[in-house]
Amino acid sequence: MNFFPLPDSVAEKIGQRLVFQPGCSVLDPCAGEGRALLSMTRHAPGCRRYGVELDAYRADEAAKVLDVVIQGDALSTRSKVESFSVVYCNPPFDFEQGEQGGNQRMEKLFTAHVARWLVPEGILVLVIPIERLTDCARTLAYYFTDVRVFRLEAPECERYRQIVVFAKSKTRREREKSSDHAITSAQLYLASPARDAARIAPLSEADVRYVVPPSGPAELIYEGLPLDDIEDLLPASPAYRQLEHVLNPKPLSLQTRPVTPLHKGHIGLLAVGGAVNSVLGTGERLHVAAWQTKKKITKWEEEEGGKTVIHEREQFVHELALAFADGRTALLE
Repeated sequence: MNFFPLPDSVAEKIGQRLVFQPGCSVLDPCAGEGRALLSMTRHAPGCRRYGVELDAYRADEAAKVLDVVIQGDALSTRSKVESFSVVYCNPPFDFEQGEQGGNQRMEKLFTAHVARWLVPEGILVLVIPIERLTDCARTLAYYFTDVRVFRLEAPECERYRQIVVFAKSKTRREREKSSDHAITSAQLYLASPARDAARIAPLSEADVRYVVPPSGPAELIYEGLPLDDIEDLLPASPAYRQLEHVLNPKPLSLQTRPVTPLHKGHIGLLAVGGAVNSVLGTGERLHVAAWQTKKKITKWEEEEGGKTVIHEREQFVHELALAFADGRTALLE
């Protein structure tokens, strides 16, 4: 479900750049299990933590560490403008429905959705892949000032080329006074680091502090569909019964004996077809076994008539993946 949790150590480093005033309401619209927001605000006095999470299990886990959690779609959740002191947003890294349909990026949608929920001079903490800074630049230029971008260095973050954006919310008067030329210039300036990642300083070198203003208790209202109820009712629907064999295929079951003994070619086809994938062994030898077939190309050279001829031979081989209960793995051909 496009869940890319921020490591606790990175969340703590982000929190060190925030100076909290007593009595702040903070929000994570993609809360996950709530650990990132908790780590970020661990030293915030009297902090009220709010979260929205789509996945039911993660929402239950987040409710154990956050004060208020809504299980549902954040884009279907509403709040009054100027309700939160900090919004930490680590949105799904994906398109709204699909790239071919021309739909917008989720990073852009989430940033625009929560921008007005910040109090004047409230702080946005946005974690996105560097390539998506351009998509969010217009919203950042219009709603925010003092925008700074830093590269995240943790291995999990480097895998997705993640950056963190700090931004201070403009007052309503500042937004109204902003000219189109100023917004366009700021947008182009913010989009430029996406073309040259080497220019972005790592978070460990960030010598910045953002003062977080206080805010009162906030209210979140979920206006979306009751996802858990729909999921419970779905198996009884006529449409689901028509697709059940595709969505929930029954496992292959071999109940009868073959007429003649199987030779190794038969066994090989059954194996790579998944018929013998299983949990096997006991104790230290307890393991999961899964087979597949893959193409292997063997190359060799021969001298023919004073010329070097390169030969290639293609063959299909069986590959067996083993994962033992104690953490050992093996890949056999």
